[in-house]
Formats: sequence, C-alpha cells, structure tokens
Amino acid sequence: MRSGVSITEAEPAGRKEPEELNALDTLERRIITHLQDGLPLVSRPFAEAAAWLGVSEDDLLIRLIRLKEAGLVMRIGPLINADAAGGAYMLAALAVPEERFDEVVDIVNSFDEVAHNYARDHEFNMWFVIAAPTRERIGQVVRAIERATGLPVLQLPKEKEYFVDFRVRLVDEELNGESSANTPRPATLATPELDAADRRLLGLMQPGLPLQPEPWRAFSPRAGMSVNEILHRTRLLLAAGIIRRVALVPNHYRLGMRANGMSVWDVDDARIDELGARVGALPFVSHCYRRPRRKGWPYNLFAMVHGRTREEALARADDIAAVLGPAARARQVLFSTRILKKTGTRLFTPTRPETERMERER
Repeated sequence: MRSGVSITEAEPAGRKEPEELNALDTLERRIITHLQDGLPLVSRPFAEAAAWLGVSEDDLLIRLIRLKEAGLVMRIGPLINADAAGGAYMLAALAVPEERFDEVVDIVNSFDEVAHNYARDHEFNMWFVIAAPTRERIGQVVRAIERATGLPVLQLPKEKEYFVDFRVRLVDEELNGESSANTPRPATLATPELDAADRRLLGLMQPGLPLQPEPWRAFSPRAGMSVNEILHRTRLLLAAGIIRRVALVPNHYRLGMRANGMSVWDVDDARIDELGARVGALPFVSHCYRRPRRKGWPYNLFAMVHGRTREEALARADDIAAVLGPAARARQVLFSTRILKKTGTRLFTPTRPETERMERER
C-alpha cells in the first residue's frame, strides 16, 4: 500500500476545477480568501470578521466548521516565524528505495518535529521539513532518522530568506473595514526573548483556534492568563515578527492548486542575493530561499511555484529563468506527487515519549 494522499490522480476529461472547489458558494470563497489575510485580534474575532463579510457570527462559524471538516481549511491560527522565535527550521530529503518507501514514511512521520513531508518525482523522492526549538534538536532528529532508516539525510538549511507568503485567492474584491491590525509587516519591535509564558501560549495556539465565539477563552486556563493578556501578548509577538499573522490556512491542493513545483537553480554565487530578491518579488512565487549546495546537489536557489496544472507551473518556472538569465547554470522542477504528512510547524510541542524511546533504541 502506498502511503500518503495522491496529488496527481487523473481528473475526468473536461473538468476545470476539483469537485470540492466547484461546490463552494460565493460566501465560502470570500471566507477562504479574506481570512487568509488575518483574523482580528479581539475577544470575539469571528464576530468582527463576520461584520466585514456582511454575515452573522453564527453563519461564519458554521461555514468554517464545514470547510474544516471537508478538508478545505487546515486551521486558523498563528503562522510562526521560526527564526524570529528562536527556533530552527530545515528542509531535508531522502533517496528512498521504492520497496522501502512506506516503511521509511512511517519512521520519518513518527517525529513530531517533522511538520511537512512530500513525495516528489526525483531521485531524492521524499522531502520533509524539520522544525524544532533549537538547531541542536534538529541535529538529533536527523541522526535518529539516519540510524532508523540506514539512509543519509540531505540537509538543506535556509541560508537566506527572500520571500515567504502563499495565499489562494478565490474572489477578487476588497473588504470595507477590514482590520489592518493582523497583517504581515516588517517587525516594529526588537525581537524579544520568549519567556515561558510566551512559549506556553504559542504551543497552545499552534494547532489552531477553536471555532467558537470566544476562542481565546479556551486557552486561558491552560495558559494561566486572562483573555486580555493573551491578546496583548499575541499583539506583541505579531509586532516583533515572531508571529507573521493569525490567519486561515487553506488546503491549496483541495482548492485546485495541485501542481506544487519546487524549482531549484544553480545560480552564480556572486549574483544570487540580487537575483534571489528579484525572484522572490515575482507575484507567483510563494517561498524563495538561498540554501547550501551539497555533494550531488548543485542547487542553491529554491523557489516554490504553484499552478492548477504542471504546464502552468512550468510556465512560471520559465518566467523565473528569464529573470535569472545566464547566471542560472542549471535547474530542475520537482513536483509533489503525494502528501505524506502535513501538520504545520510545531516549534513548541514537547517531544513525544515514543519519539525519545526510538532515538534511545536506535
């Protein structure tokens, strides 16, 4: 049995959009589009967001619950900047023999620190992200995976970030009165040292806000804070850039963006920062980083492109090639074929006892 959720299953002839997307009404498309920009940081955020949309709080919550149950919305919660939070984040890959693929998936996915895991159409056919409170912990996870699988891990830490932001737009409109208090911006405060209360609060919020009228109140007993203190701390974390925004996270595959292409480029080191910034500014690029080259892996620029078809994503890679010009000596586009794990980053979740036991035993 093949692990994971297939992305590239054939669609019936003539279908332009997946069934899930066709089934969305106008209000649901507006909800998904606008709540990606951020939820207001007030005690009843869904009531204020509902007012932007011209509906009742109850109607908005009912729709959000339905969208989440249908798998079209992953969560509504904080998008955390791992670097600013003092944590660490690394892209990694394995070249897994086909006959061992499911076995290795189970091993890799057993680590809470593995937030995303995808099968891609390449010799390195398993790509995953490790997120942890420290770089030392990432090293421990890498060594444990290598011991458990007997396979070397291709380690590709971020050296420089040129751009990160991905949103799926299902309607083209602006909302009157939409709050600007929870939108991406340059950090306005020096990055503070997170204290134990901040970490506890982030750990509670990471899986997502409960879909109820006063979601912050659900965190109050375990956080040991009043709702006002939770909101105050969340605003400070946002202003410091530790939280990018508190927002809806869509399942872009289920919403039709099924061609997820990781374009990788061998770019002249003398020009990569200049060109990386230009590639990151392209409107269709969702993530753009400089990463180290490795033996057998000559690529130092990574840019994610998405499309409804592979042809659309490849056309966008051609647009990147036009920007890079002769400074790009080689390129590839690695497409996701299966989602093996997708939980979101859990920087502040304690390591599970069984994960620690696996490391001791292996």
